Amino acid sequence: MAISLVLHRISDFDAWRAVYDSVAPLQAAGGVTAQSVHRTAGDPDNVLVIHEFDSVETARAFFADPELHAAMQRGGVKGEPRIEFYD
Repeated sequence: MAISLVLHRISDFDAWRAVYDSVAPLQAAGGVTAQSVHRTAGDPDNVLVIHEFDSVETARAFFADPELHAAMQRGGVKGEPRIEFYD
């Protein structure tokens, strides 16, 4: 099992969450086996997303998908997200 941690700032949580929820099929096709979303206490526009995958290679391929990057932009992600991979 592999885990990705994605930390990013967003413009508006509700707008971001709507886009995040809309890409569930992209997540499934990209190999996401479990996910969770967390907001920093006291800073609701600082979001941590945890995804589980079968392998780090699958995780890296998922995050290289241009469709995912477009969804992040639609969701109001500010700047470049911090993405880390663990196995």
